[in-house]
Amino acid sequence: MREVPIRFRLNGEEIRLTVRPNELLINVLRERLHLTGTKYWCGIGECGACTVLVDGEPVLACLTLAVDVDGREVTTIEGLGEELTPVQRAFIEEGAIQCGYCTPGMILMAESLLRENPNPTEEEIRDYIRGNVCRCTGYVNIVRAIRKAASRLRGGGVEPEG
Repeated sequence: MREVPIRFRLNGEEIRLTVRPNELLINVLRERLHLTGTKYWCGIGECGACTVLVDGEPVLACLTLAVDVDGREVTTIEGLGEELTPVQRAFIEEGAIQCGYCTPGMILMAESLLRENPNPTEEEIRDYIRGNVCRCTGYVNIVRAIRKAASRLRGGGVEPEG
């Protein structure tokens, strides 16, 4: 199969490579670019572990062809920066990380949600992250962490209870 050239920004850096037309973004990220923060779990778009942001919107890297990110901006968990974001800090503080496998995708979903809606209700948070499976936490601490991060990002002094 003939490879095609693509060019995109990955975590702020220009990337140029050639890919097979049927090559998945998850494989390019993990195997070719060695960014293993994006997790491979189900491979059929059911778990959210492979969530990355493309032009700021969450997408499933296991269902996205690499050619579809040509000319676009891709952000993985590694691209959030050297310092912890308020979302990452809140996940740690609230114990929203257990085995950690779902964590990168969950954090990127939370980052996207809080850009769209800086003051989400618990119901809105649960609805937004419904496509991300966590087998360890029961979601209570994850929701609490997202609410805490939202409060901090809004400059709130009092963080929500429970």
